[in-house]
Amino acid sequence: MDRMVLQNMHFYGYHGAIAEENKLGQRFMVDLELYLDLRRAGQTDDLNETVNYAEVFAAVQRIVEGKPFQLIEALAEAIASELLQLYTKLEQITVRLKKPHPPFAVHFDFVCVEIHRKRAE
Repeated sequence: MDRMVLQNMHFYGYHGAIAEENKLGQRFMVDLELYLDLRRAGQTDDLNETVNYAEVFAAVQRIVEGKPFQLIEALAEAIASELLQLYTKLEQITVRLKKPHPPFAVHFDFVCVEIHRKRAE
């Protein structure tokens, strides 16, 4: 299956299980792998035969910068569900959600959850 990748999109959101995270907010990074058939788009050079990645970016931005979630797992699930619902051309999606600054003393680049979802049969 063909793949479209949007990597390292940056957003500011208010997600977390600790009250300060919901009040102060923090940066989140999102990677997407969108699995769909890109053959017709490649053959016809027609935007209607693919997924518009500018629109995908805007949808992810609306979700990440919108309603707060306690868990980044729930935020990743919301992204996957929304995109599968919005874009019928998508067959599968992988969402990697990175939180670089959890509110406690840790020394690593980020914590990340990765989920992979398929369109319901």
